[in-house]
Amino acid sequence: MTDQAKTYELQNIDEPQLYRDMFPYVELPKITFEDADVPLEPAKDFWITDTTFRDGQQARPPYTVQQIVDIYKLMSKLDNSTGLIRQSEFFLYSKKDREAVDKCREVGARFPEITSWIRAVKSDFKLVKEMKLPETGILTSCSDYHIFLKLHKDRRQALGQYLDVVRAALDENIIPRCHFEDVTRADFYGFVVPFAIELMKLRQESGIDIKIRLCDTMGYGVPWSRATLPRSIPKLVHGMIHDAGVPSELLEFHGHNDFHKVIANPTTAWLYGCSACNSSLMGIGERTGNSPLEAMVIEAGQLADLKSSKKQPKYKVITEIARYFSDEVGFDLPTNYPFIGRDFNTTRAGIHADGLLKSEEIYSAFDTQKILGRPIVVAITDKSGAAGIKHWLEANFQVDVPKDDARLLAIRDRVDEEYEAGRTTAISDDEMQMWYNEAFGVKK
Repeated sequence: MTDQAKTYELQNIDEPQLYRDMFPYVELPKITFEDADVPLEPAKDFWITDTTFRDGQQARPPYTVQQIVDIYKLMSKLDNSTGLIRQSEFFLYSKKDREAVDKCREVGARFPEITSWIRAVKSDFKLVKEMKLPETGILTSCSDYHIFLKLHKDRRQALGQYLDVVRAALDENIIPRCHFEDVTRADFYGFVVPFAIELMKLRQESGIDIKIRLCDTMGYGVPWSRATLPRSIPKLVHGMIHDAGVPSELLEFHGHNDFHKVIANPTTAWLYGCSACNSSLMGIGERTGNSPLEAMVIEAGQLADLKSSKKQPKYKVITEIARYFSDEVGFDLPTNYPFIGRDFNTTRAGIHADGLLKSEEIYSAFDTQKILGRPIVVAITDKSGAAGIKHWLEANFQVDVPKDDARLLAIRDRVDEEYEAGRTTAISDDEMQMWYNEAFGVKK
């Protein structure tokens, strides 16, 4: 802990600080800026934690025990013993919850490590102790919206309750992970930093690590270092490290997608010193969802030069996970969803197809076949032209024909006729198969 950290004390106030200049509620939230900046300081190493079975299950019908086990195995397979997907958190409240934990432990995977989540009440520790889990998340709401308006306490009372629960965890040699709920609407130097300082004191006294999860509960966080607190993710992370004395490896970011920043914000947290990003498969989570785990795996791959470990996850498992969610869970993925949507690497424009024929790199962001096991697809529409049809034929039948080949042009004419007659849907693969057979004289 730095000497500077000792200067921040709890500011106990009589009325809640609601930051009406930023959060008027009857208008859109306001992003404010200042000249003050903080430096880019990437974490020495960074990783992902999973909340598919906690926050993810708050946003959909509960998974069955077998589905939880299957998904957990797929996550472990994706991780590939790299430790990139470091932990996964579970509820413990129902018999089914606890059975799922037991079944996942029987898998014997090193990663992701199984942890739990509880409320900030001592009685919940009975469940953690009974399950013999080494770590648990604890809900510790930080904004005055929660402290005053939900808990009906003042800051000192909330802080005392939270610290009592943390001490109870430490007494049982359980690593507490304090979830600083709604931190992007909280008084950073009046409550957040003083709370973190007290946690670091308990860590020093007990010799047990105490983790802090910065929860952007309403998605208000922004990735700009010159934005003002409490919305600036760079300033939040920098302040926790330099003013509260929290080591990077004990910091974690948890985001929501209310304002479409659910990938930018955790990536920014990594770049300013936060080691862990909390995420959920497919981004399934409360309201607009959490950071998609599969997206953060790809994001980490793009930042690989900043990581100490160079071992890679098995990226193709992302495709397996997507198929499992579609076929077994019944989850409808948006067709244009990056990396996993049905059409994420499908082109319908003829000019794009023409470029793909010359070099895939012109209109493909990366080798989707090699990395994800998903070949580039061309869908045939009225915009495809001869180039699109040529690409489709080569991909599906391995035939090499020039764009002015009479047989190819016959298929193009059939396509044009369909749309001139008022068609509005893409040509199906079955139709293309039939027209190919007719044009090329292939017997059925």
